[in-house]
Amino acid sequence: MRSLPTLLFYDSMILCYAIGVATALTFLAGVYQVLMGIFHLGFVSMYLSEPVLDGFATGASVTILTAQVKYLVGIKIPRAQGYGVLITTWVNIFSNISQANVCDVITSTICITVLVTAKELGDRYKDRLKVPLPTELIVIVMATLVSHYGQLKEMYGSSVSGEIPTGFIPPQVPSLTLMQRVAVDALPLAIVGFAFTISLSEMFAKKYAYTVKANQEMFAIGFCNIIPAFFHCFATSAALAKSLVKASTGCQTQVSSLVSAVVVLLVLLFFAPLFFSLQKCVLACIIIVSLRGALRKFKDLPQRYRLDRVDALVWCVTMLSSALISTEMGLLVGVVFSILCIIGRTQRPHAALLGQIENTVFYEDEEEYTNLLPVPRVKIFRFEAPLYYANKDFFLKCLHNKTGFDPTIEIARRKKAKKKGQPNSHKGLEHGDTGLSLVTKPRDIQAIIIDCSSIPFLDTAGVSALKETFKDHQEWKVTVLLACCSPCVIASLERGGYSASANKNMHELVFHNIHSAVQFVKERKTTADDSVV
Repeated sequence: MRSLPTLLFYDSMILCYAIGVATALTFLAGVYQVLMGIFHLGFVSMYLSEPVLDGFATGASVTILTAQVKYLVGIKIPRAQGYGVLITTWVNIFSNISQANVCDVITSTICITVLVTAKELGDRYKDRLKVPLPTELIVIVMATLVSHYGQLKEMYGSSVSGEIPTGFIPPQVPSLTLMQRVAVDALPLAIVGFAFTISLSEMFAKKYAYTVKANQEMFAIGFCNIIPAFFHCFATSAALAKSLVKASTGCQTQVSSLVSAVVVLLVLLFFAPLFFSLQKCVLACIIIVSLRGALRKFKDLPQRYRLDRVDALVWCVTMLSSALISTEMGLLVGVVFSILCIIGRTQRPHAALLGQIENTVFYEDEEEYTNLLPVPRVKIFRFEAPLYYANKDFFLKCLHNKTGFDPTIEIARRKKAKKKGQPNSHKGLEHGDTGLSLVTKPRDIQAIIIDCSSIPFLDTAGVSALKETFKDHQEWKVTVLLACCSPCVIASLERGGYSASANKNMHELVFHNIHSAVQFVKERKTTADDSVV
């Protein structure tokens, strides 16, 4: 058997190695974040939409609340790790609820009542209060005094903070050898840390009406990891619970962070022993009460659903993923799902036929408005999305369904009619001509006008789809015109050779507005009728 000094030596060696790995990981994460700021990769924050941020904040709040429940009731359960922490923690809580400490339960009830009442009064009379009430500080001081002089730990077995180590470990340069080993692991840590920080920054920026510069935040987070790495610190990022506590106490400027840092420094150096008797349930109450703003977002879900069902679905998916899987994975799932919803919206967008508002030059959706006048022998089609490779087939399908004319089907019918007429073709071409006359172009369609006002851009597949549409309809003497094209769309058409493929000038194919295209069709019809006469 090994002696006790030997075991202590091994334990100290393992602890030193663990600290070395943590500092190397922290240093590299900070370096990666600074590099991301230098290369202006902060643009990824634009994918953190409002439903994603709100869902993430609510899901993370549920996770934090769950982690604090064991302190509220004074039970000891193993700390759950990995995915599904929420469910595992609640299972452990209900399995050990019979061991709840009555003293902690009573203390938690009193503290939550005091804190919530103070917060509600502060919100109601905040215009009259020049300085926010330091309710949290008062509760901590009073609870510490009651716990110390009432001997709650000795008499009732209440869980207290206990001995808090004071002082600092001497600074040390992170190990270069360990950096090589954790270089890959530090990259996802840097990305997740930035995502956490920027998501919370955007959430509070929206609440307090200021802007966030993502690249500047990247630099700030990076240096907040690089410099503390020399002082044996863990990788840092924004913390929802602490941020909400500061926001609920009325902190508004960076001076509050300076004050907090000074207080923490004084506690680490001098005042830590004074909090020996502070009950853990009191700290848990402060954290839980600070979460009430994020948890109130559950009440906004019905209104969000009425405004936009897709946004409500994104909120639910992000919230459930953050709560049931993990906060890191929840944020990633929310962003990916939000992007997929955008792609889904562009793949199957709304399409409609337009009719003319009487005695005006304006045209609107026939399904949304009443008393619209159809333009004789002209179909006006609107496609409300970019036209690109993922939705070009849906564009063609909608165009054919709305206009009631599919050139491909008509060509197939013509070929079928030819085959039926071939047995009698040796007697003459009359039967073949008769078969063809049965499948000629419907005479109620002279032109199709595509309203491009809702098409922000085209890719090569989109240009090809328009060229194909023009060519297929041209065989049946149906003119296809484009209206309300943006400069970007016109440039794509010119680069794709749209006018060249149609053997016409661009001004005969593209018009500034729908009414100009309609007038062009009517003038051509009038000219054709005059020439026949």
